[in-house]
Amino acid sequence: MKYIVFILFTVMTNAAAQLMLKQGMMSLGPISFEGVNPLIKLLQIVFSPWVFLGLCTFVISMASHLYVLSKVELSFAYPFLSLAYVAVAIFAYFVFREDLNGWRIAGIACICVGTVLIAQSGRGHDEETASLSSDKIHSETVR
Repeated sequence: MKYIVFILFTVMTNAAAQLMLKQGMMSLGPISFEGVNPLIKLLQIVFSPWVFLGLCTFVISMASHLYVLSKVELSFAYPFLSLAYVAVAIFAYFVFREDLNGWRIAGIACICVGTVLIAQSGRGHDEETASLSSDKIHSETVR
């Protein structure tokens, strides 16, 4: 639980990146590769302001996730990324007026419950608690 702030930062930057990418693609309109060099079109997409900002934010999210993975178990950290879906669904409802019907709300509730259960499984199992160094073991056996 010690690294929960970093995990939540990863989740929120991931969600923010998705929202920026969506805004960028909406601002570009329907994509067509007819009569255009696909490489040129791809570069136009990548370097459009919202898409580029979304990709940069996604890189920050991945860097944060790598830091988290260096500190906690993958089976603890990775499920938290499902909270990005929750954040995206809620923000997409308010920002893009996307549908948030009963089925989606039920799914979001299941994701939240599952994430709480996973978070509870990590209590007291931080890297420092879970792994004793040989010095600590040696000092305990000497006593």
